[in-house]
Amino acid sequence: MVELKTHASIDAMHEAGQVVGQALTAVRKAADVGVSLLELDEVAREVLRAAGASSPFLGYRPSFAPVPFPAVICASVNDAIVHGIPTSYRLRDGDLVSIDCGAELGGWAGDSAISFTVGEPHPADLRLIETAERALTAGIEAAVVGNRIGDIAHAIGSVCRTAGYGIPDGFGGHGIGRHMHEDPPVPNEGRPGRGLPLRPGLVLAIEPMLIGGGTDGYHEAPDGWTLRTNDGSRAAHTEHTVAITDSGPRVLTER
Repeated sequence: MVELKTHASIDAMHEAGQVVGQALTAVRKAADVGVSLLELDEVAREVLRAAGASSPFLGYRPSFAPVPFPAVICASVNDAIVHGIPTSYRLRDGDLVSIDCGAELGGWAGDSAISFTVGEPHPADLRLIETAERALTAGIEAAVVGNRIGDIAHAIGSVCRTAGYGIPDGFGGHGIGRHMHEDPPVPNEGRPGRGLPLRPGLVLAIEPMLIGGGTDGYHEAPDGWTLRTNDGSRAAHTEHTVAITDSGPRVLTER
């Protein structure tokens, strides 16, 4: 069931979204060569604690997962697309890092993701990240009353495909509200004018995922969570929680 949120509910979701934005900003600032992924997870935990928020990631166990997720961030490095589990791995010069984070505050959830490089960046990685950000912007711009879910999907997919990047099939954005994952699904590729109409009060997590090698293939790592590119190429992931309003899309997780 798709729930339309009230103005007050969207304001409350904005409060949760601000905690997410603060956590991602803190993690990005802390990320450097030699810093471990577990240390980055602790940075995010401290932001959540200070805000009185909880993590919708920690302990989350969907049907596909062999174990509950053990962290408050997903930390995906280089060929990891999404759902990377933070480990003792220490960041190396030139790594491409994607961090996904969520927060629950006052009964409402926020969800957002960023990608960035550590140390001396590879030009190809910068292009990949820049395209992911453009795809996210295009998806948000399409999130207006009168459009449909397919218009968001088409906007994202057009940016990705035009740039020559792959899109992992079956993974994309989602509705969000009282729970991190709600209806409707928001694909990263699709036909315009199709799908659920966008109405005021609908809140979506819009999240492009790009595969640098241009192919769409991916596989699940042995940990049962991390998705990696089949061709070994690098991936980028960006995300914002966005409310559909009569005055246009409202980003709830701005940083």
